[in-house]
Amino acid sequence: MPLTRRKLLTSMAAMGAAALTGPVWADDNSDGTSIWDEMARNARLKGTNRDQNTLDALATIDTPEPILSLDTAYNVQLAIQYYQQIVQRGGWEQPSRQVFNLMLGKDGTPAAHLKRHLILVGDMPPADRVNSDFDAALDLGVRKFQVRHGIVPNGKVDEPTFRALQVTAEERLSQLQLNAQRIQTLATALSNSGRYVVVNIPAASIEAIDGGIVAQRHTAVVGRIDRQSPILDAKITQVNFNPYWHVPKSLIEKDLITYMNNDPSYLTKFNIHIYDGKGREVQPTDIDWSTNDAVNYSFRQDPGAENSLGHCRINFPNKYDVYLHDTPSKSLFAENARFHSSGCVRVEGVDELATWLLGPNGGWDLPAVDAVFNSNEQLNVNLKTPTPIHTTYVTAWANKQGTVSFRDDVYEFDSQGLVDTHTA
Repeated sequence: MPLTRRKLLTSMAAMGAAALTGPVWADDNSDGTSIWDEMARNARLKGTNRDQNTLDALATIDTPEPILSLDTAYNVQLAIQYYQQIVQRGGWEQPSRQVFNLMLGKDGTPAAHLKRHLILVGDMPPADRVNSDFDAALDLGVRKFQVRHGIVPNGKVDEPTFRALQVTAEERLSQLQLNAQRIQTLATALSNSGRYVVVNIPAASIEAIDGGIVAQRHTAVVGRIDRQSPILDAKITQVNFNPYWHVPKSLIEKDLITYMNNDPSYLTKFNIHIYDGKGREVQPTDIDWSTNDAVNYSFRQDPGAENSLGHCRINFPNKYDVYLHDTPSKSLFAENARFHSSGCVRVEGVDELATWLLGPNGGWDLPAVDAVFNSNEQLNVNLKTPTPIHTTYVTAWANKQGTVSFRDDVYEFDSQGLVDTHTA
């Protein structure tokens, strides 16, 4: 059942009270390796439903309010109040190197220290005593911490999880305060909007919003640090099914020439054709790849399985010439840091997003969209009503369940103190 604001405030106040009263911790430091310890450990391993823990962790971030909403702005203020309490108490001690690689069944004092930290940040319920077992409850707590930080929830204190644990309470508070200003400004502007799409670049995620409620969320791949996805406001006007890919001049110069010098068969392998200024096709051997001669030609990739745009491109006219699109490189969506593109945004489940965008056109459902995908037929469909799209930069937010999410400051907008990231 969704929490009301009153319930959320009560919940956050309870968490703050637990931190301020300073529970008396008691560690069970029995690190022995007797047969009884091994039997208990094995029982925990067999009795822990890790898949269910992952689902439960994901449920803590799956709420219907958009990141850019007045509800989120309110929830961030509650989070700020709680983190201010933590900072006033002296913050938290970063977990030691001993917690690195901890996972279910690896018991010991570091597991107890990790429990203390996860209780303080809300990933485990308050408790007066903790033991040193890496048990099912700690496994769930680690997964909750991971999903809040955009990390694949595997229950193990891996490298990205350990790095996130090292961030101080003061840094997290500062992050919340800066993003509170961003969210408030943008949420106010969008409060009366109908249907629109938001791309949150640091989270590499997409929300499709209808009537103030998230209709769909999508994992994305966005621009890498040296080829950043731009902050913009535009309108989606068209969906291209099975498009040709026209290689941008910047990528010809930065990438394609290098690829051809490394592998002269590259263009042939990926069904990329070359055309001169009069539209006549030329052969790769007609170009001097030891120079920048290639930038004087046009390069076009045929539709199909290897096409860099996959089966779909979603167009919104803008001065940066970027767009949303499908990709043949689906494995990238499973990574923690999804910053690989040259500025455009790749969309996981793009067929579902295309269906949502084309819904007002009538006659488009998911089977119809997938049928066009599978046909490899080129088809351009204009949206009857253009849909606004906003790319933004939010690295900290909170939802109505009291879950506070953080992301890395990949483009260093936070470190510059930028509230209006359009000026970056």
